[in-house]
This record gives sequence, structure tokens and C-alpha cells, in this order.
Amino acid sequence: MTEGIATPGAGWRRADGWVGKKKDGGGKRRRSGRRAVGEVAMVDDAEFTSYYGRPIIKPPVWKTPDVPLYLFLGGAAGSSSILAAFADLTDRPTLTRVGRLVAGGASVASVGWLIHDLGRPERFLHMLRVLKPTSPLSVGTYILSPFSAATGATAAVELLGWFPRLKRFGGAVGALFGGPMATYTAVLLSNTAVPSWHEAHEQLPFVFGGSAMAAGGGLTMLFTPVDEAGPSRKMAIAGAVIELAAMHKVENDHGIVSEPYHEGRAGTLMRAAKTCTAAGAGLTAIAGRTRVGAIASGTLLAAGSLLTRFGVFEAGLASARDPKYTVVPQRERMAAREAARALGEGEARSATR
Repeated sequence: MTEGIATPGAGWRRADGWVGKKKDGGGKRRRSGRRAVGEVAMVDDAEFTSYYGRPIIKPPVWKTPDVPLYLFLGGAAGSSSILAAFADLTDRPTLTRVGRLVAGGASVASVGWLIHDLGRPERFLHMLRVLKPTSPLSVGTYILSPFSAATGATAAVELLGWFPRLKRFGGAVGALFGGPMATYTAVLLSNTAVPSWHEAHEQLPFVFGGSAMAAGGGLTMLFTPVDEAGPSRKMAIAGAVIELAAMHKVENDHGIVSEPYHEGRAGTLMRAAKTCTAAGAGLTAIAGRTRVGAIASGTLLAAGSLLTRFGVFEAGLASARDPKYTVVPQRERMAAREAARALGEGEARSATR
């Protein structure tokens, strides 16, 4: 038997959305759902629920902190590899070295967190057996693998001081995959059925790309002399602006599915992320040319990027657990299609007259 919910003036509403009309005392059905004058509601106004309160979609099985750390480290590695290649071309040896080491260390660490989330290392190897262009997960595996191999090897030879030509080649390969590495995870998340990720599929790549730029710029600022860190400062400020602008649209342009970004644990994380990112960008512009300012602003930018990944991840999980974020947008789309169809039929009738 399907569980139902009493709704004043409308009778019983079942969990599948069916609404039954309540009969009057004479046995006739009321034509209107409006409450009669003087009628007293016997039950409270019903709130949206689902069948036995169960989620409609299965929440992701990805774990915290494994996946958010993987997202953050991969993005920071991607932008740092690009900075290192640019610094190599413009004769900034310290920034080149720092960028390569940050990219290599972060990429290897990101793979480690991913494998830890998978549970067994061989699962990652199984992902390399097939390349499926229509799957963001499959394509992402073939972005992550050559990127982490190239940047990890480049960082190793940078530390050992061997094969300078190999360092430059590995740095170029890492920079080639750096942009996709910084953004493909956003495509991966938004390709799922999780409402707060899927509805923001146009903005999430910009959020993750800007966040990666802020992180890479901030981390390299920490360990680079200020006279060589000009590209890091510019990348960090540009990334912070992109992240904040795109995240504003994610949080405000998608109706009910934007709610999880403002509520609970995700809301707290996102507010902290915006504070750190905005403060880091402002401090970079004001005092980034001083050593103390570079350290403080770089730390704030990296922290803001990390908090953004955790906040986006938590918002998605919250939207998957609550069925209203799945059903309400579906009903809104159905109503919009019905309205468009009715409008088209009305115009067609008018044209035939």
C-alpha cells in the first residue's frame, strides 16, 4: 500500500505525487481545492517527503577527506605545472624549481588519496584498461596518469639535479595536461545525477579552474622570492576573481538546488572559503611584493581553495540525501514544458482561425 500524506482541502497526496480529492458530506467531490469558509484544517500543512523518507538517488560513495583532498591537490598541481613551464621560458629559475616541486608533490599525493578512496590500488589500474571518450571518469584517468607521471618524474630529477633536458621535457608535458587536470574533476562531478553538482555544470569548471589558479599561485608564492613571484601573484589574483564570480552564480542562479551551498556544514565551509579567497587576493594586491605579505596571502589563497573543494563536495552530498532537490526541479521542468506546449497549441489555434 502506498504511503500517503493528508493535505488540507485536497484529500490525500501519495508519495508518488498522486493527489486524491476529498469528498464532501453528501458524497460529491469538490471541484475546487480551496478550503470552504469557516472550515478548520484537521491536519497541519504537509511538507514535501518521499516514499518512507528514502533518498530518490543514491548518494555518492566517495569519502571525506579523500576526494576533496584529491580535488584540491590535483587542481593545485595543474596550475603549478603551468607556472613552472612559463617561469622556465622567462628565466625564473627559483619559480621554475618551486613550481615543478609543488606540481610533482601535489600530483603524487592526489593519486595517493584517490587510491585510498578506491580501497585497493588495482582498482586504479583497472580504470586504465579502457578509454571511453563519453565517460569523464575514463577520460580523467587518462589525464591524471600521464600528468602525474610527467610531473612526478620532473620533480624527482629536479631534486637530484640530473638530466636538465628531461626536466624541461617533463615540465612541458605537465603543462600540456595542467589545464585539463585542473578542471576535469568539475566535469566529473557535474556529470552525475547529484542535483547541486549537475545543475551547476556550466559554472563548476570555472569554479575549479579559478580555485586551482588561486591555489597554485598561492603555494608557489610561499616558497619563491618576491622578485621572481610576479606570475604567481597575477595567477592567484585572476584565479580568485574567477572562482568568486563563478561560485556566486552557483550559489544563486539555480533555485532550490543552490540551497545546500548556504546551509549546514557546506554553507559554513563555503563562507569560510570565500572569506579566505577574497582576503588572500586583496592582500596579494596590496602587500604581495613583501615577504610577509606573500606568505600570508599565499596561505589564505591555498586555504580558500581547499575549503571550496570541501564545501562543493559537502553540498553535493546534502542535495543527494534530500529528495526535494531531485523532485522539485523535475516538477518545475515538467510544468515549464506543459506551459510551453499549451502556449504552442494556443498559438496554433489562433493561426488557424
